Amino acid sequence: MKRGGGDHLAWLVPVLALINLTAFALLWLGGTLAAAVGGYGWRPPPFRLDVYLSLLGGDAGAVWPGVPSALVYGGAAGLVPFAAVPVVAAARAVVRRLGRSANLAGAADLRTMTGKAAEARARELRPSLRDVPRLRPDDTGNLLGDLLPSGPELRSSYEDVELDLMAPRSGKSTGIAIPRVLRAPGAVLLTSNKSDVYLVTRQERARIGRVWTFDPQGIAYTERAMWWDMLGGCHNPEGARRLAGHFVSSVNDDASKRDFWTAAAQNTLTALLLAAARGGQPVEEMLAWLADPADRSPIDLLRDAGLTAMADQLQGTVRGAVETRDGIYETARQCVACLLDPEILAWVSPDPDRPEFVPAEHVLGRDTLYLLSKDGGGSAAGVIAGLADAVVRAGVVAAERMGGRLDPPMTAVLDEAANVCRIADLPDLYSHLGSRGVSVVTLLQSYRQGVRVWGEAGMDALWSAATVKLLGAGLDDADFVDKVARLVGQHDVRTPTYSRSRDGGSRSVSYRQEQVLPADRIRALPKGTALLLATGVRPAVIRLRPWYKEPDAGPIAAAAKAEARAVTERASAAWHQRAG
Repeated sequence: MKRGGGDHLAWLVPVLALINLTAFALLWLGGTLAAAVGGYGWRPPPFRLDVYLSLLGGDAGAVWPGVPSALVYGGAAGLVPFAAVPVVAAARAVVRRLGRSANLAGAADLRTMTGKAAEARARELRPSLRDVPRLRPDDTGNLLGDLLPSGPELRSSYEDVELDLMAPRSGKSTGIAIPRVLRAPGAVLLTSNKSDVYLVTRQERARIGRVWTFDPQGIAYTERAMWWDMLGGCHNPEGARRLAGHFVSSVNDDASKRDFWTAAAQNTLTALLLAAARGGQPVEEMLAWLADPADRSPIDLLRDAGLTAMADQLQGTVRGAVETRDGIYETARQCVACLLDPEILAWVSPDPDRPEFVPAEHVLGRDTLYLLSKDGGGSAAGVIAGLADAVVRAGVVAAERMGGRLDPPMTAVLDEAANVCRIADLPDLYSHLGSRGVSVVTLLQSYRQGVRVWGEAGMDALWSAATVKLLGAGLDDADFVDKVARLVGQHDVRTPTYSRSRDGGSRSVSYRQEQVLPADRIRALPKGTALLLATGVRPAVIRLRPWYKEPDAGPIAAAAKAEARAVTERASAAWHQRAG
């Protein structure tokens, strides 16, 4: 409950009494001990007010005749360090009580996210930790931040799935994405449209395992040092449909509002991807089939593979009205237009001179995969989403083989998910990824941005499935912020009323309901703080922990600067090559 000035004054009297009692106890006990140690005998004086006033006035001789005052006050000073511990603890308790609303969660409410409780939960989830005598903090869960105003630090478990909504420049990268990548105990997957997280974390992650950088559009100007078999997961209709869906989603803003053309284009892409995979054809051949609807090769390949129904469907599309067929094929071409860029196509085509990235192997180790793509037209968002989905699904399969959960867990940070990683069924995946040991956090700039990609129903499902939600600074969606204010709840505000008359005065107290955190306060959350909504506990306000404020930030910052210089040199070389 928010307290006014009258509530604070009510604490003033007991606080002052405690201070004086502590001071008297130090003087009384310290002087008695000092007199005894100094050879003046054990002479404890009465514990009375007049004795306290004499000691405060500097008249120690009236209390202990013949004992030097310096010895008395020196003995009291020697006890100060022993009294400091309970005094500091009491002061911190008072600060916590005055610094937060009583209707928000306190340390006791969040005990499952701290200390021994978090450690016990980690041992239960990860069999490999059960016999480890002492766990590192990062083994106990994902660091969220520090509870305001004075701690403790809070950690979610590795079976939690997280959704974070924060405006640009509010600490998403420095306070969430970078720390999550640096502290990850197992394999890492990161998507982004910028190079900031890559620059800070690449060298640190390279010390732990292999670093794979999928950068088809030159976000970090990295040389192509890998390739991914895009058709490797398309040998069955489900895998082909999922990959086709990622390409369609990359050009369609709302999955819930797909028209005839986008739905038909996805069906056609599914058939062509399946035909290419089952027929052992490269991606270039699939693009050639899209360019020439009259080519019967994909239909024949599907029939040869025993996929008669899929072949008949594709044949029906090809033999349909010319206007309809051309509209479907043109829509499909637009969905995979990024593959017309030879530089992007090279990343998903077999290359004997470079290592192949295999998702099933990645999820079992401690390697790191950076998926970088630009926003807007020509982006490789469809490819990025397809590879991210392949890694996540590989993690689920590996977890099933391990008995249900990955150990160590895999960390997936989907930064700018609405722009470069539009996995259409992400809300459905959220319902079970945590239980598989896939710790995923999706970062969005606003709730409305998620609605634009997944629709109202999809975003509501994503919101409901996320067991941990962080709402940071700069949320300007009035309807959404008002909804959050209602979720945080209301509290009773005590209002005293005084009245006077000829016969005297009277005092009465009434109560009214106010929101614990009104919408304007949620919108005005300072940069670097966030409202924490976790399943099963009351809301809390936390302070994020930016990577550059951690004790080991110095070497990491130096490595990041070196990485940034390398990127600048590669960018300059690339520019001169194009200019030449």
